[in-house]
Amino acid sequence: MSAEEKYVPLKGYSRLDEDAMRGEIEALRESLSKRRSIRMFSNDPVPRDIIENAIRVAGTAPSGANHQPWHFVAISDPETKRKIREAAEEEEREFYGGRASEEWLDALDPLGTDDHKPFLETAPWLIAVFAQRRGGEKNGQDKKNYYVTESVGLATGMLITALHSAGLGTLTHTPAPMGFLTEICGRPKTEKPFVLMVVGYPAEGCQVPTHALIKKDLEEITTFID
Repeated sequence: MSAEEKYVPLKGYSRLDEDAMRGEIEALRESLSKRRSIRMFSNDPVPRDIIENAIRVAGTAPSGANHQPWHFVAISDPETKRKIREAAEEEEREFYGGRASEEWLDALDPLGTDDHKPFLETAPWLIAVFAQRRGGEKNGQDKKNYYVTESVGLATGMLITALHSAGLGTLTHTPAPMGFLTEICGRPKTEKPFVLMVVGYPAEGCQVPTHALIKKDLEEITTFID
């Protein structure tokens, strides 16, 4: 690739005046400040194209060397969701039954979680996110991927934002270990399950733990060096 071909003009950015900038950021903050992880889902169907576009948004995330080391498996098939629930609950029974430390269980207690995961079948969609150890910027390549965890984490955050913007509820479910997802989803062993995203409309009368409303203030999470 020649020096002239190595770069292209930046597109898609327009400089806003400062009032417009403040308005855009405030609108986004206001929307996302209402986002909550939920465990009470409606079984109302969500169109596949909504899920497709949310994944497209996630696929625009920055990544190490632009290798895009992620793969999303979107599942609406009831039988596959049943298999995932059974496997996840088996792992969770061991987790709550002795694998987790008392400190960990104490941290989870305000959230009211246990080994029962009916939402894995109730929600219309599950999205299993996989992290790829090897790949590249094009399919079929076999290069080492870099900053895999960071890259997939960024993509997952953008996926959550896209789904919330569409009015959908989400839950980042992380049973440990998650190896069963590799087998059920038919993914290669060079990929590692990163998170299982539960997606759908909040159920009528959906409630969230009071504990989840605790958010640190700007002063607690930020240091400015002007």
